Amino acid sequence: MRNASVVTEFILLGIPHTEDLEAMLFVLFLSFYIFTLMGNLLILLAIVSSTRLHTPMYFFLCKLSVCDIFFPSVSSPKMLFYLSGSSRAISYAGCVSQLFFYHFLGCTECFLYTVMAYDRFVAICYPLRYTIIMSHRVCGVLAMGTSLFGCIQATFLTTLTFQLPYCGPNEVDYYFCDIPVMLKLACADTSALEMVGFISVGLMPLSCFLLILTSYSRIVYSILQIGSAEGRRHAFSTCSAHLTAILLFYMPVVLIYLRPTPSPWLDATVQVLNNLVTPMLNPLIYSLRNKEVKSSLRKVLHQLALLPDQL
Repeated sequence: MRNASVVTEFILLGIPHTEDLEAMLFVLFLSFYIFTLMGNLLILLAIVSSTRLHTPMYFFLCKLSVCDIFFPSVSSPKMLFYLSGSSRAISYAGCVSQLFFYHFLGCTECFLYTVMAYDRFVAICYPLRYTIIMSHRVCGVLAMGTSLFGCIQATFLTTLTFQLPYCGPNEVDYYFCDIPVMLKLACADTSALEMVGFISVGLMPLSCFLLILTSYSRIVYSILQIGSAEGRRHAFSTCSAHLTAILLFYMPVVLIYLRPTPSPWLDATVQVLNNLVTPMLNPLIYSLRNKEVKSSLRKVLHQLALLPDQL
């Protein structure tokens, strides 16, 4: 990627219309960030420490927790840094990195939700062949594939954005570097690139969503064929957490990237929810209705409580 820009750094203006609220926002966002890290680390510990949870579903949940640890870490530390009164400046390379890793992790999660839907489809529609179809090798390939395609998509979007010249204003009217706000600062006609970016950002989530919809259409049909009410209830309960997480993930994507007329304040609010609140809620969503995860979490918390006494 050739840097034809004379701008060496950008100034992050933060969330619009939140002047004089920096101290309150700092405490609020720091709390969200800490709970996000703690919740996802506990899920990882619970799954790794329990042999009963060493199954494909929890393997993919582990990767989701890893993504949910790094995803808010792309923009939150810098946001908390300037909310505490420090510099709002971010280097050109830092801005490129923010945009790349934000879309890399976001796209990876999008593909991961699709893979998790396929896993539930195989588990419910082909239960007797589940262990053969979802072998360790297949799970590894699928997990690596989500990161590979996420990297390709993020590289394309980052190159598309930063091959433009940035030679004028350097004030980013947002709290981190993202495609819509960066295109506004470019010293060139961005209409064609905006359309390409819109199609690219729209097609990938839409394709994943259609695949998820196809999987769950088959899942619902199979569940309705189950004779006992208890069997249907159990099957639905294994999918409800995943469906809730999918809705929380896709709603911000639609509101931010697929609306014809952007609203800076609404976009920033939705983005904060997407960056901090959704990753914080995912551990709760996947543990509250799952007895095995709750049991393993209790053991992990008990061991952590005993750790000071052992030391």
